[in-house]
Amino acid sequence: MPTTNLPAIRACRPAWNKGRIVGQKRPLEPKHVWAIRVRLEIAQRTREFALLNLAIDSKLRGCDLVKMKVADVYAAGQVKHRASIVQSKTQRPVSFEITEGTRKAIATWLEAPLMIGSEHLWPGRFHERRHISTRQYARLVRNWVNAIGLEPSAYGTHSMRRTKVAQIYRKTGNLRAVQLLLGHTKMDSTVRYLGVELEDALAIAEAVEL
Repeated sequence: MPTTNLPAIRACRPAWNKGRIVGQKRPLEPKHVWAIRVRLEIAQRTREFALLNLAIDSKLRGCDLVKMKVADVYAAGQVKHRASIVQSKTQRPVSFEITEGTRKAIATWLEAPLMIGSEHLWPGRFHERRHISTRQYARLVRNWVNAIGLEPSAYGTHSMRRTKVAQIYRKTGNLRAVQLLLGHTKMDSTVRYLGVELEDALAIAEAVEL
């Protein structure tokens, strides 16, 4: 008896990006950074306050930021003024400055009980985790932007990486400096990452009135 091939029945799943803003995440504006800092400082969240400041100064990808060790930023009894990290993605070193406010925040965090004997700068709360995960970091960033009334889906861990370099480019227009600070091997990557061409085009269009 011949068998009839029936069409396969598949469950209708909503698209993973339905209702989400996808694509490049926006950098934070200076007023956003200060608003988050004030809230974290008032709430005495020393770890998050130090993490926020170092994320902006270092301009590192989340995977590199969460794996940082105390020795990367601390030596001879004080927090370093500059540090260098080998990036996981490119295996190339990238250097960054640690501003005074960030040094104070890190120094305060290093005095916390959780940091006693810790090798990692952002230790996990469970013994099997040596440091916080990128997912935990992403959750913190989402909480920060949500707390100041921003749309969480428009921002992410890359927003922290882009925040300072976006301001540097706006004030100086120096793409080479931004390339070095981000640790990009090609200028094209820096141009795409900043969305320079689009930003410049919009700035020109805004300056022309008809």
